[in-house]
Amino acid sequence: MKRRIAAVLPALVAVAASIPIALSTTPAAASAACGKTVADKDGSSWNATANGANERSGSSTGCAINGIAYSGHKLDYHCYTVAGNYTWTYLRNDSTGTYGWVRDDLLSDYGSSVYCGF
Repeated sequence: MKRRIAAVLPALVAVAASIPIALSTTPAAASAACGKTVADKDGSSWNATANGANERSGSSTGCAINGIAYSGHKLDYHCYTVAGNYTWTYLRNDSTGTYGWVRDDLLSDYGSSVYCGF
């Protein structure tokens, strides 16, 4: 029995090596520069349950604060991007009229599900 497995194993390894491996579809980390705006790719609106989430001019805490999303504000998600270990959603705060990037872990539904493409 061991000889049969030993004889078949190289063939199985060769077949496995010839099968293409699917690469991860997770977007690469590429933050939105301060001042970066994007078109509305998502089309969804949500009522935020974030309590004082900063809306920034880019997907970094080093970017300027454009406004603050409070609990109960209606937010229009445009899309998300990845910056370091976090995802960020670009949105318009319909309650205040401001636009900005909000880190997704500060939003109760974790932000947009549509990737910005960068």
